[in-house]
Amino acid sequence: MGISANAHSFNYFVAAYKEAIHSKIVSYLPSFENESFTKVVREYIDRMGQYRRPGLVLLSGRLFGADEKELLLPAAAQQASEDWILMQDDAFDGSEYRRGKPAAHRLYGWPNAINASDVGHMAMWRILKDYSLQVGPKKGNRMFEKFYDMLSYTAEGQYIENNFIHFTKSLKNASEVLYFRIADSKTCYYTVYGPMQIGAIAADQHDSVLNALKEIGQSVGIAFQIVDDILDMSSDESKFGKKNFGDLYEGKLTLMMLNSYKCATPLEKEKIDKIYSKERQSKTPDEIDFLKEMIEKYKGLEYARRTAQAYGERAKVLLNEHMHLIPQNEFTPIIMSAIEELYVRKK
Repeated sequence: MGISANAHSFNYFVAAYKEAIHSKIVSYLPSFENESFTKVVREYIDRMGQYRRPGLVLLSGRLFGADEKELLLPAAAQQASEDWILMQDDAFDGSEYRRGKPAAHRLYGWPNAINASDVGHMAMWRILKDYSLQVGPKKGNRMFEKFYDMLSYTAEGQYIENNFIHFTKSLKNASEVLYFRIADSKTCYYTVYGPMQIGAIAADQHDSVLNALKEIGQSVGIAFQIVDDILDMSSDESKFGKKNFGDLYEGKLTLMMLNSYKCATPLEKEKIDKIYSKERQSKTPDEIDFLKEMIEKYKGLEYARRTAQAYGERAKVLLNEHMHLIPQNEFTPIIMSAIEELYVRKK
């Protein structure tokens, strides 16, 4: 492991640690007599996603002076959480693909996927237990509480989103406030500032630093989520790793659809809500095409891109405002790179 001081790309930084993080997660999985169950448990773990979240744990920790050996356990716990949460989310959402392959519940069945995700969940807490033993109860408890708070807030965000998808089912009863609330819990905290705070905790940083990272990360996270929505509409599926238009089929709330709905005629709004009222499997290709036409007609993608850019630029401003809290070392340019690479991306 290790990073060249001249390699200022966040993606390059992450790539240097992926194998070590993956190996650490695998070492915490139980040994099962049933090899077929082991295969289900490791399905998403072995597909190895982008590793952005554990990358931020490591980058933030190294930036603030933590040793990379100490950071490996919390980074592994962060990635383990992503793997088990995604397996559950895909089953709940009826998603077709994950990381370029069929979703786990499609391969093994819904009950087996949920059961296997629980093993990853248990491994995550075991990793954190060993971290606490390694660093002592004071820092270990602070790390544990941060994970607990982050995942609790994420679960609440999942509830709010599920409530919209499966019960509200109408853009008439939605708003950008609701969209940003979901994004704050499911993306800002869990994907950006939570991992950065975890790295800072490993480096014994005070709450003032954690609060600054939160302020920066909220803007980055909003930009990241909006770009994720845009990629669902427009990306190369082979690079994105998921089938396009999944958000429309699942009936998720997106900024581009909200803006298009706001601009639509009463008859168009009625048709949009009728489509959103259906479950994923009941929506027809023609209905999805109509939603796409509405987004194109009312320039929903352009609105989303402008909003993402504004939040990304806001994050840069906030980073500069809090620069007195940020050490100047070989990792400083990489954190600058990370902020941009999180929302200027193709997958």
